[in-house]
Amino acid sequence: MNNLYNFTKDFKVREKLQPVFFIGHGSPMNGIENNVFSEQWKKIGKQIDLPSAVLVISAHWLTKGTHVTAMKEPKTIHDFGGFPQALFDVQYPAPGSPFLAGETAKLITSTDVGLDHDWGLDHGTWTVVRHMFPDANVPVLQLSIDYNQPASYHYNLAKQLFDLRKRGVLILGSGNMIHNLRMLDWRSIDSPGFGFDWAIELNDIFKKKILSKDHTSLINYEGLSKNAKLAIPTPDHYYPMIYNLALQSEKDNVEFFNDDYVGGSLSMTSFRFGL
Repeated sequence: MNNLYNFTKDFKVREKLQPVFFIGHGSPMNGIENNVFSEQWKKIGKQIDLPSAVLVISAHWLTKGTHVTAMKEPKTIHDFGGFPQALFDVQYPAPGSPFLAGETAKLITSTDVGLDHDWGLDHGTWTVVRHMFPDANVPVLQLSIDYNQPASYHYNLAKQLFDLRKRGVLILGSGNMIHNLRMLDWRSIDSPGFGFDWAIELNDIFKKKILSKDHTSLINYEGLSKNAKLAIPTPDHYYPMIYNLALQSEKDNVEFFNDDYVGGSLSMTSFRFGL
Protein backbone atom coordinates (compact mmCIF):
# COMPACT_ATOMS: atom_id res chain seq x y z
CA MET A 1 0.00 0.00 0.00
CA ASN A 2 1.26 3.46 -0.90
CA ASN A 3 1.45 5.53 2.29
CA LEU A 4 3.20 8.47 0.66
CA TYR A 5 0.21 10.72 1.19
CA ASN A 6 -1.41 11.17 4.57
CA PHE A 7 -5.05 10.84 3.60
CA THR A 8 -7.55 11.08 6.43
CA LYS A 9 -10.01 8.28 7.16
CA ASP A 10 -12.46 9.78 4.66
CA PHE A 11 -9.94 9.15 1.90
CA LYS A 12 -8.66 5.74 2.99
CA VAL A 13 -7.87 3.08 0.40
CA ARG A 14 -11.01 1.23 -0.71
CA GLU A 15 -11.41 -2.35 -1.86
CA LYS A 16 -12.16 -1.35 -5.46
CA LEU A 17 -11.29 1.54 -7.71
CA GLN A 18 -13.76 4.36 -8.03
CA PRO A 19 -15.07 4.52 -11.62
CA VAL A 20 -14.14 7.42 -13.88
CA PHE A 21 -16.66 9.29 -16.02
CA PHE A 22 -16.48 11.56 -19.03
CA ILE A 23 -19.71 13.54 -19.17
CA GLY A 24 -20.99 15.39 -22.22
CA HIS A 25 -22.62 18.26 -20.33
CA GLY A 26 -24.16 20.24 -23.21
CA SER A 27 -26.43 23.18 -22.47
CA PRO A 28 -26.54 24.73 -18.98
CA MET A 29 -30.29 24.08 -19.11
CA ASN A 30 -29.55 20.41 -18.49
CA GLY A 31 -28.84 21.53 -14.94
CA ILE A 32 -32.51 22.20 -14.25
CA GLU A 33 -34.32 20.13 -16.88
CA ASN A 34 -35.42 16.54 -16.45
CA ASN A 35 -34.45 15.10 -19.82
CA VAL A 36 -32.77 11.97 -21.19
CA PHE A 37 -29.33 13.33 -20.31
CA SER A 38 -29.99 14.52 -16.77
CA GLU A 39 -32.01 11.39 -15.97
CA GLN A 40 -28.94 9.33 -16.81
CA TRP A 41 -26.82 11.49 -14.47
CA LYS A 42 -29.34 10.84 -11.70
CA LYS A 43 -29.18 7.12 -12.42
CA ILE A 44 -25.38 7.13 -12.15
CA GLY A 45 -25.52 8.82 -8.77
CA LYS A 46 -27.76 6.04 -7.47
CA GLN A 47 -25.73 3.21 -9.00
CA ILE A 48 -22.22 3.98 -7.77
CA ASP A 49 -20.87 3.81 -4.23
CA LEU A 50 -20.98 7.20 -2.55
CA PRO A 51 -17.59 8.75 -3.29
CA SER A 52 -15.37 10.37 -0.71
CA ALA A 53 -15.27 13.44 -2.97
CA VAL A 54 -15.76 14.51 -6.58
CA LEU A 55 -12.96 16.06 -8.63
CA VAL A 56 -14.14 17.67 -11.87
CA ILE A 57 -12.07 18.74 -14.85
CA SER A 58 -14.45 21.20 -16.50
CA ALA A 59 -14.16 22.70 -19.97
CA HIS A 60 -15.05 26.04 -18.41
CA TRP A 61 -12.05 26.59 -16.16
CA LEU A 62 -9.17 27.41 -18.46
CA THR A 63 -6.10 28.90 -16.82
CA LYS A 64 -2.42 29.61 -17.17
CA GLY A 65 -0.85 26.92 -15.04
CA THR A 66 -2.76 24.27 -13.12
CA HIS A 67 -4.94 25.07 -10.13
CA VAL A 68 -7.30 23.21 -7.81
CA THR A 69 -10.13 24.73 -5.80
CA ALA A 70 -9.16 24.72 -2.13
CA MET A 71 -11.93 26.60 -0.34
CA LYS A 72 -14.25 25.09 2.27
CA GLU A 73 -17.40 26.40 0.60
CA PRO A 74 -17.10 26.78 -3.19
CA LYS A 75 -19.53 29.23 -4.72
CA THR A 76 -21.94 28.33 -7.53
CA ILE A 77 -20.76 30.14 -10.67
CA HIS A 78 -23.32 31.18 -13.29
CA ASP A 79 -20.90 31.55 -16.17
CA PHE A 80 -23.39 32.02 -19.00
CA GLY A 81 -25.93 34.49 -20.34
CA GLY A 82 -29.29 34.58 -22.06
CA PHE A 83 -30.94 31.81 -20.05
CA PRO A 84 -34.06 31.84 -17.84
CA GLN A 85 -33.79 33.34 -14.37
CA ALA A 86 -34.50 29.92 -12.86
CA LEU A 87 -31.06 28.78 -14.00
CA PHE A 88 -29.35 31.78 -12.39
CA ASP A 89 -31.24 31.11 -9.16
CA VAL A 90 -29.68 27.68 -8.71
CA GLN A 91 -27.27 27.29 -5.82
CA TYR A 92 -25.41 24.03 -5.29
CA PRO A 93 -24.00 24.22 -1.75
CA ALA A 94 -21.66 21.22 -1.84
CA PRO A 95 -18.67 21.59 0.48
CA GLY A 96 -15.11 21.77 -0.75
CA SER A 97 -12.12 20.01 0.80
CA PRO A 98 -8.99 22.06 1.45
CA PHE A 99 -7.32 18.86 2.64
CA LEU A 100 -8.00 16.95 -0.59
CA ALA A 101 -6.96 19.99 -2.62
CA GLY A 102 -3.59 19.94 -0.90
CA GLU A 103 -3.18 16.20 -1.39
CA THR A 104 -4.12 16.50 -5.07
CA ALA A 105 -1.50 19.20 -5.51
CA LYS A 106 1.10 16.88 -3.92
CA LEU A 107 0.23 14.04 -6.27
CA ILE A 108 1.01 16.19 -9.30
CA THR A 109 4.78 16.40 -9.52
CA SER A 110 5.13 17.50 -13.16
CA THR A 111 4.17 21.09 -12.33
CA ASP A 112 3.40 23.34 -9.39
CA VAL A 113 -0.33 23.32 -8.63
CA GLY A 114 -1.92 26.46 -7.26
CA LEU A 115 -4.44 26.25 -4.43
CA ASP A 116 -7.31 28.43 -5.62
CA HIS A 117 -9.72 30.28 -3.32
CA ASP A 118 -11.52 32.41 -5.93
CA TRP A 119 -13.13 30.14 -8.53
CA GLY A 120 -15.82 27.75 -7.27
CA LEU A 121 -18.08 25.38 -9.23
CA ASP A 122 -18.81 26.45 -12.81
CA HIS A 123 -21.69 25.14 -14.89
CA GLY A 124 -19.57 22.35 -16.36
CA THR A 125 -19.58 20.96 -12.82
CA TRP A 126 -22.75 21.84 -10.95
CA THR A 127 -25.22 21.25 -13.78
CA VAL A 128 -24.12 17.61 -13.78
CA VAL A 129 -23.22 16.93 -10.16
CA ARG A 130 -26.43 18.38 -8.71
CA HIS A 131 -28.34 15.64 -10.52
CA MET A 132 -25.95 12.93 -9.35
CA PHE A 133 -25.83 14.07 -5.72
CA PRO A 134 -28.88 16.29 -5.15
CA ASP A 135 -28.30 16.44 -1.39
CA ALA A 136 -24.95 18.21 -1.96
CA ASN A 137 -23.48 15.86 0.65
CA VAL A 138 -20.20 15.09 -1.14
CA PRO A 139 -17.21 17.46 -1.31
CA VAL A 140 -16.71 18.82 -4.84
CA LEU A 141 -13.47 20.26 -6.21
CA GLN A 142 -12.36 21.45 -9.63
CA LEU A 143 -9.00 21.02 -11.33
CA SER A 144 -8.26 23.66 -13.96
CA ILE A 145 -7.04 23.09 -17.51
CA ASP A 146 -3.77 24.81 -18.38
CA TYR A 147 -4.88 26.08 -21.78
CA ASN A 148 -1.33 26.88 -22.84
CA GLN A 149 -0.47 23.17 -22.93
CA PRO A 150 -1.15 20.44 -25.53
CA ALA A 151 -3.23 17.31 -25.07
CA SER A 152 -0.15 15.19 -24.31
CA TYR A 153 0.67 17.42 -21.34
CA HIS A 154 -2.81 16.93 -19.87
CA TYR A 155 -2.66 13.18 -20.42
CA ASN A 156 0.63 12.87 -18.56
CA LEU A 157 -0.56 15.14 -15.76
CA ALA A 158 -3.77 13.16 -15.31
CA LYS A 159 -1.89 9.89 -14.88
CA GLN A 160 -0.54 11.28 -11.62
CA LEU A 161 -4.09 11.43 -10.23
CA PHE A 162 -4.66 7.68 -10.38
CA ASP A 163 -4.16 7.24 -6.63
CA LEU A 164 -7.35 9.24 -6.07
CA ARG A 165 -9.36 6.42 -7.64
CA LYS A 166 -8.06 4.15 -4.88
CA ARG A 167 -9.22 6.64 -2.27
CA GLY A 168 -12.85 6.80 -3.35
CA VAL A 169 -12.59 10.07 -5.29
CA LEU A 170 -14.91 10.23 -8.28
CA ILE A 171 -13.09 11.96 -11.15
CA LEU A 172 -15.29 13.52 -13.82
CA GLY A 173 -14.24 15.06 -17.11
CA SER A 174 -16.99 17.46 -18.18
CA GLY A 175 -17.03 18.73 -21.76
CA ASN A 176 -18.20 17.39 -25.12
CA MET A 177 -16.41 15.16 -27.63
CA ILE A 178 -17.88 17.14 -30.53
CA HIS A 179 -18.42 20.81 -29.76
CA ASN A 180 -18.92 23.41 -32.49
CA LEU A 181 -21.40 26.04 -31.30
CA ARG A 182 -20.98 28.15 -34.43
CA MET A 183 -22.39 25.32 -36.54
CA LEU A 184 -25.42 24.59 -34.34
CA ASP A 185 -28.67 23.95 -36.20
CA TRP A 186 -31.04 25.85 -33.94
CA ARG A 187 -34.08 24.37 -35.69
CA SER A 188 -33.22 20.95 -34.24
CA ILE A 189 -31.85 22.13 -30.89
CA ASP A 190 -34.85 20.84 -28.94
CA SER A 191 -34.92 17.48 -30.72
CA PRO A 192 -31.85 15.40 -29.86
CA GLY A 193 -30.84 12.91 -32.49
CA PHE A 194 -29.77 14.95 -35.50
CA GLY A 195 -26.04 15.04 -36.17
CA PHE A 196 -24.15 16.44 -39.12
CA ASP A 197 -22.26 13.82 -41.13
CA TRP A 198 -18.88 15.12 -39.99
CA ALA A 199 -19.98 15.07 -36.34
CA ILE A 200 -21.17 11.48 -36.61
CA GLU A 201 -17.96 10.49 -38.38
CA LEU A 202 -15.68 11.89 -35.69
CA ASN A 203 -17.86 10.67 -32.83
CA ASP A 204 -17.74 7.14 -34.22
CA ILE A 205 -13.97 7.34 -34.67
CA PHE A 206 -13.53 8.56 -31.09
CA LYS A 207 -15.64 5.72 -29.70
CA LYS A 208 -13.71 3.09 -31.66
CA LYS A 209 -10.40 4.52 -30.44
CA ILE A 210 -11.66 4.55 -26.85
CA LEU A 211 -12.77 0.92 -27.10
CA SER A 212 -9.41 -0.13 -28.53
CA LYS A 213 -7.50 1.92 -25.91
CA ASP A 214 -5.74 3.83 -28.68
CA HIS A 215 -5.04 6.83 -26.52
CA THR A 216 -2.20 8.05 -28.72
CA SER A 217 -4.55 8.66 -31.64
CA LEU A 218 -7.01 10.47 -29.37
CA ILE A 219 -4.24 12.69 -28.02
CA ASN A 220 -3.28 13.49 -31.62
CA TYR A 221 -6.89 13.87 -32.72
CA GLU A 222 -6.12 16.41 -35.46
CA GLY A 223 -4.79 13.57 -37.64
CA LEU A 224 -7.84 11.33 -37.35
CA SER A 225 -9.89 13.03 -40.06
CA LYS A 226 -9.96 16.03 -42.37
CA ASN A 227 -13.08 17.03 -40.44
CA ALA A 228 -11.35 17.09 -37.06
CA LYS A 229 -11.22 20.90 -37.08
CA LEU A 230 -14.99 21.06 -37.62
CA ALA A 231 -15.62 18.71 -34.73
CA ILE A 232 -13.11 20.38 -32.41
CA PRO A 233 -12.54 23.99 -33.52
CA THR A 234 -11.05 24.65 -30.07
CA PRO A 235 -9.95 21.91 -27.64
CA ASP A 236 -11.49 23.29 -24.43
CA HIS A 237 -14.40 20.80 -24.40
CA TYR A 238 -12.21 17.95 -25.64
CA TYR A 239 -9.38 18.20 -23.13
CA PRO A 240 -11.47 16.95 -20.16
CA MET A 241 -11.81 13.62 -21.95
CA ILE A 242 -8.01 13.36 -22.16
CA TYR A 243 -7.90 13.32 -18.35
CA ASN A 244 -10.31 10.39 -18.27
CA LEU A 245 -8.31 8.41 -20.82
CA ALA A 246 -5.18 8.73 -18.70
CA LEU A 247 -7.00 7.31 -15.68
CA GLN A 248 -8.08 4.08 -17.34
CA SER A 249 -6.68 0.92 -15.76
CA GLU A 250 -5.83 -2.25 -17.67
CA LYS A 251 -8.90 -4.02 -16.27
CA ASP A 252 -11.43 -1.23 -16.71
CA ASN A 253 -14.46 -1.92 -18.85
CA VAL A 254 -15.88 0.84 -21.06
CA GLU A 255 -19.56 1.76 -21.10
CA PHE A 256 -21.02 4.50 -23.32
CA PHE A 257 -24.20 6.39 -22.49
CA ASN A 258 -26.10 9.51 -23.61
CA ASP A 259 -24.77 8.67 -27.08
CA ASP A 260 -26.70 11.31 -28.99
CA TYR A 261 -26.41 14.65 -30.78
CA VAL A 262 -27.85 18.08 -30.13
CA GLY A 263 -28.19 20.75 -32.80
CA GLY A 264 -26.22 18.70 -35.29
CA SER A 265 -22.80 19.84 -34.12
CA LEU A 266 -22.68 18.84 -30.46
CA SER A 267 -22.21 15.29 -29.19
CA MET A 268 -23.48 14.32 -25.76
CA THR A 269 -21.67 10.99 -25.91
CA SER A 270 -20.34 10.04 -22.48
CA PHE A 271 -18.54 7.04 -21.07
CA ARG A 272 -17.55 5.28 -17.90
CA PHE A 273 -14.34 3.45 -17.05
CA GLY A 274 -14.69 0.92 -14.25
CA LEU A 275 -15.14 -2.70 -13.29
